[in-house]
Amino acid sequence: MSRTHRASRVIAAPPETVYGALLDRESLEAWLPPDGMRGRVERWDPRSGGGFRIVLAHLDPTDSPGKTSDATDVVDVGFVDLVPPERVVQRAVFEADDPSYAGIMTMTWYLAAAGDGTEVTVTATDVPPGIDQAVHEAGIASSLANLAAYVEVVG
Repeated sequence: MSRTHRASRVIAAPPETVYGALLDRESLEAWLPPDGMRGRVERWDPRSGGGFRIVLAHLDPTDSPGKTSDATDVVDVGFVDLVPPERVVQRAVFEADDPSYAGIMTMTWYLAAAGDGTEVTVTATDVPPGIDQAVHEAGIASSLANLAAYVEVVG
């Protein structure tokens, strides 16, 4: 059975700005890691058919151990579909020995103009069973908050 997780947020920046932050290596490293983590992009190819590899390090893995090691999540992400400035579709595969994290998860980032800003909705489908829905949705919401802080322009 397919598992779907979602989160959304309105960001006070135009869709073009938000889309740019989804496809810029330095930007992604800055905003994608949720609270309690930091990230390092090891490979970067921002085009359809390209992708990236990111190492997410847990700052305190005591209550939230990593999927790849005790303190890390390593994820290979492929760019499946890029529609500027409306949509980014990614396929994510976790490096993990635990079969509950196996499989290909699709992450779709939808961007829609909302007044002077952008409503960003992230939908994750085929989420591996080892990923808790509440924790995952909180992580996506945290990444969206980081994205907002990264791109919003103070008027």
